Amino acid sequence: LVAFSLFFYYKSSGPFLALFITQVTFDYIFAHWIQKKDGFTKKLIGIIAILFSLSFLLYFKYANFFIENTNSLLLTHFELIDLFLPIGISFYTFQSISYLVDVYRGEIKASSNFLDYAFYMTFFPHLVAGPIVRASDFLGQVNHPNRPTALVFKESFVRIILGLIKKLFIADYLAKYVDMVFATPSFYSGGENLLGVLAYTFQIYFDFSGYSDIAIGLALLVGYRLKENFENPYNSTNITFFWRKWHISLSSWLRDYVYIPLGGNRKGEFNTYLFLLLTMLIGGFWHGASWKFVFWGFAHGLALGVHKLIKNYLPDHFLMKGIGWLSTFSFVSFCWIFFRATSFGSAFAS
Repeated sequence: LVAFSLFFYYKSSGPFLALFITQVTFDYIFAHWIQKKDGFTKKLIGIIAILFSLSFLLYFKYANFFIENTNSLLLTHFELIDLFLPIGISFYTFQSISYLVDVYRGEIKASSNFLDYAFYMTFFPHLVAGPIVRASDFLGQVNHPNRPTALVFKESFVRIILGLIKKLFIADYLAKYVDMVFATPSFYSGGENLLGVLAYTFQIYFDFSGYSDIAIGLALLVGYRLKENFENPYNSTNITFFWRKWHISLSSWLRDYVYIPLGGNRKGEFNTYLFLLLTMLIGGFWHGASWKFVFWGFAHGLALGVHKLIKNYLPDHFLMKGIGWLSTFSFVSFCWIFFRATSFGSAFAS
């Protein structure tokens, strides 16, 4: 499976396979160093390990973003770098960081077998597009896969077929209309733009949740269980519930490795809202090197802060829940405009 997963990655990213193997190897070494040390030395190695893991993502995904903005602000003329973004680097980098941090915290032990850790990092169903798998959830399964029973096979095939239906018959169909509208939004009427936004709202859900279903189903076929990544997020009656149900592997990662380490709700009310906003800004920036993603993260962080501020004053009534669902769905759909728009400026075109 490791060999197949590496071949699978090579077919998508070619020579960047060497980069991936390098990161996996150094993660394994760093984790053992972290586990053997304590005090300042342990902290220093942990920081170096995380920065090493992050360096590839920062270079390949964000180098040109920083160059463009430096040129714009300082009127410099640095040339952009001709870069190819390695497939899945955002996902496996976050996975790598979670492993290193968990070892540093003592929540898990560093993998004693390199092949076990390589299996965890390279496992092909979640390698290129998630979900982000925690070592604490997966490493224990590596040498103890589930027995192949009729029930497991049925469950896996249902998940794979469901995922294919979501992706091929719904998301890809909606994408045809979405692509036309978002390519030239000023060419279409307000109603057609609204339909385009709604179509994209469902396209991105069926596309991503469909892929997650396929990944979960494929993992089950070979005896491994991945956690759910979506739980009917568009049924949410407030923005907090939405983020507990949407891209769960990412939202929980941001909570456990960004929001809580920053201080969470332990450092005063003002800092709680600040940390929430910073966490969502990082979440937005993780999705892409563009100001439109930063704004998308900022908007969601602001909404989460507002809900946290007023939630204790909202009546628990079915009518209020209906209003909450409508406002949450409308807000999420509105924010998807910035996520899908070809540029930050085009998001305002109509």
